[in-house]
Amino acid sequence: MNKCLVAVDRLTKHLRLAPATGVLILAASLPVTSSAQTGNYTAPRTVDGKADLQGMWTNNTITPLERPTQFADKAFLSEQEQREMEREVARRSALADLPSDPNRPPPTKGQIDLEDSYNNFWFDDGTTVAIYNGERRTSLIVDPANGRIPAFTEAAQQRLAAAAQTRSQEPFKGPESRPLAERCLLSFGSSSGPPMLPILYNNHYQIVQSPGYVMILVEMVHDARIIRIDSAPLPATHEPWMGDSIGRWEGDTLVVETRNFNSGQSYRGAGESLVVTERFTRVASDTINYSVTLNDPTTFVSPWTAEIPMKSTDDRLYEYACHEGNYALPGVLAGARVEERDKGAAP
Repeated sequence: MNKCLVAVDRLTKHLRLAPATGVLILAASLPVTSSAQTGNYTAPRTVDGKADLQGMWTNNTITPLERPTQFADKAFLSEQEQREMEREVARRSALADLPSDPNRPPPTKGQIDLEDSYNNFWFDDGTTVAIYNGERRTSLIVDPANGRIPAFTEAAQQRLAAAAQTRSQEPFKGPESRPLAERCLLSFGSSSGPPMLPILYNNHYQIVQSPGYVMILVEMVHDARIIRIDSAPLPATHEPWMGDSIGRWEGDTLVVETRNFNSGQSYRGAGESLVVTERFTRVASDTINYSVTLNDPTTFVSPWTAEIPMKSTDDRLYEYACHEGNYALPGVLAGARVEERDKGAAP
């Protein structure tokens, strides 16, 4: 049950099993009685007294990252609007669940839709509107107030245009010229993050805590983030995938600051100067409020912030076998070599 290559602009969900981790030890939770509905919720504690964020969580939602234009400056939905939106999603999903037409024509080269490769069985992009602190959000982005990602700086526009030109010149030269997700090195989109954003499927996370560390196992491509608590930064020469994440506790909120991303990794063109600040706050037995701010003055004209509820789930993670049985990457490169050969043989 796995496909690894998917339309990069739509993106993904699937299941994997959490591997044993030698350095991280599960901390026992101490039971606490409280009311999440009244705002008086107190998170259970780990053995070292920190708020317990452990468990399996999902951030899937039908609320988009950026606010759709029809909502303009409207940040919140009414209860009736929420019900209507969720009913419409359920209706579309029911139609998508219908059997495929066995007599449909084959896809046309250059016009292949996502549905030509994936059917609705694979998707887990949510069925409900994101509700954060009791507010039915029209977008996950809350700052700027228009719910949209800020514009690129002029320097970023030039940099991204030059990078796109380079990619277009030799897009199939070798595996290094292909996207990270296509090579099964990092999750599609920004699922593993940071920022940890919901995508088309594989939106599950397992959080494990031990004194001095927090580990987040990401369902997509089995990425594992190791957050070091109250630690010194790694040497500047170290550029780990998903950056260098250092956490600290502010009361019951885990604050994680990540910088020094691998030079091969970026999010919407931001990377070398990007600083991502995340906040994890358990506000109910089944909810973690996740807030993330991206600041890269070399890429965006202003910082921006998104807020996403993470809901507990009884689902398990199974191995995400991204490469096993996946012949797409060697097939793509082999096809490019054939095209080169044919062009060389042309009169």
